[in-house]
Amino acid sequence: MTPPRRQRRYPAPEPPPPAKPAKEGRQKNPERLYVVAGADEDGARAALDLVTLVVARADPPPSATPEQAAVLRLCGAPLSVAELSAYLNLPFSAMTVLITELLTAELVQARAPIVRQALPDRSLLEAVMHGLQRL
Repeated sequence: MTPPRRQRRYPAPEPPPPAKPAKEGRQKNPERLYVVAGADEDGARAALDLVTLVVARADPPPSATPEQAAVLRLCGAPLSVAELSAYLNLPFSAMTVLITELLTAELVQARAPIVRQALPDRSLLEAVMHGLQRL
């Protein structure tokens, strides 16, 4: 035998449906990215990596788009493509198109980061060792 069920005189309102979890970052608008990057007519892009350093060679011209002007202002000191992408909140693909346009207009210069030698020079280590032994 089942126990009798009790009913409340004043039922509680139903709880609201669970909220959707907040997504990281904002939704990207593909139309906006096309407007920012422009039409890629010839499909040629510069060989850029996330760690490629970009340095401005000139001030932004009056004909530059706001994103191009922002890149030129930020690149007074060398910045990597990853840093520029984060500062401007643009994906890497859009940044490569922007930087390629600036490279063809010779407004920026891109170079690979300075890679240090894997092993130090043996003669330098020997000179340091002899100097320490003399102390």
